[in-house]
Amino acid sequence: MNVNTLLKPEDLRSSIARFWDVSAQKIRLLDAQYDPSSGSPVFTANGAYTTRGWTEWTQGFQYGGEILQFDATGDESFLAMGKANTVEKMAPHVSHFGVHDHGFNNVSTYGNLLRLMQEGRIAENEWERNFYEMALKTSGSVQARRWTSISDGGYIYSFNGPHSLFADTIRSLRSLAVAHQLGHSFMGENDVNVSLLSRCIQHLNATAQYAVYYGEGRDHYDLRGRTAHESIFNLNDGCYRCPNSQQGFSPFTTWTRGLAWIMLGASEQLEFLETVADSELDALGGRDVIESVLVKMARATCDFYIENSAADGVPYWDTGAADLHKLGADVLERPADPFNSAEPVDSSAAAIGAQGLLRLGHYLAKDDADAAARYTSAGLTVLNTLLGDDYLSLDEKHQGLLLHSIYHRPNGWDYIPQGQRIPCGESSMWGDYHIREAALYTQRLADNGPYLKFFL
Repeated sequence: MNVNTLLKPEDLRSSIARFWDVSAQKIRLLDAQYDPSSGSPVFTANGAYTTRGWTEWTQGFQYGGEILQFDATGDESFLAMGKANTVEKMAPHVSHFGVHDHGFNNVSTYGNLLRLMQEGRIAENEWERNFYEMALKTSGSVQARRWTSISDGGYIYSFNGPHSLFADTIRSLRSLAVAHQLGHSFMGENDVNVSLLSRCIQHLNATAQYAVYYGEGRDHYDLRGRTAHESIFNLNDGCYRCPNSQQGFSPFTTWTRGLAWIMLGASEQLEFLETVADSELDALGGRDVIESVLVKMARATCDFYIENSAADGVPYWDTGAADLHKLGADVLERPADPFNSAEPVDSSAAAIGAQGLLRLGHYLAKDDADAAARYTSAGLTVLNTLLGDDYLSLDEKHQGLLLHSIYHRPNGWDYIPQGQRIPCGESSMWGDYHIREAALYTQRLADNGPYLKFFL
């Protein structure tokens, strides 16, 4: 990608202001038109949100988006909407033992509401605070219960089963981090008290070791920063077996949304660890060791994103997709083309990745000003593209907010408009939520507001 080194957060103010106007219209449209009895909205088909019975991982993004809308604009109607929907509909997600998505669903709703109370943005209320905290403590424990021990640690296993470590789950570690910060732990058989921080750190280490490549000769396709969507383990002895991919093209190519989850998850966990006392980290390897693993992972994946995205900062859905070569050897030297006839772009990966770049830039500012400036500029470049007319959904009848998002290309779930050969022009709940989160993050930077973080 071509990084615009001149961009500053304040340069995006007018685009962000327009964005929140469009976002408000989309929230109201979805609230008026979508029937929640059909299941959680997942992605759009011909501009209308539809559901997909795979796992229930997107409802928190819908209601969390309402809360972010209030956060950005101060419009109390969105706070009322987000609160009511959280109370009425999110409880099943708190106690959902079948998914690895607690950080998505519950930190986006209960967590954002607790954060707003902590910031003084909503009125302090003891029982309301207790309600949010209890939900987050329970969610963290339920998430931590999905545990597979391996020869050198352990990980939270995906909905595919105990043998499966997903790249996505690094961002769901927010649930463990918040619950630990609230003083909670996971109680197991025979009253064994399990540290949520320990499981958080072990999962981070497993992701860094097995899901991310560093150009150190791990296999024939070891490119620095490349990621595997899924890592497979032998449950008989806890040993790693091979990479795999559920939503990417192959185990040996990089599904860019999985890449983006790691970029963002690693960067914000570095921010969280700054709040953890050295004494707590000493028994888990020590701060220097833990942070060095995360910095190495974050920088490798962010560098890979910059090197393998199109000129405007938007990636294609997989860096090794079968027909990408048909777009020419110079495909990354041009802006991404969502309407091409070969392979889709994925704006949701861009929305997630932009925030990862920005957060890594912010984290590194204290030690490496040049690297910090590069990552920050890259994040702003991506966000600036997504806020433009090519990606912002300006059709008032379209329920989605961020256009050209991809869900599951191998399964063929994404809608292909008439006259097109690939999916394009559609939105997803995670794409819409994360562009809101990235816009809010940047808005606060531009306005010198409180730093946006998931933890307390």
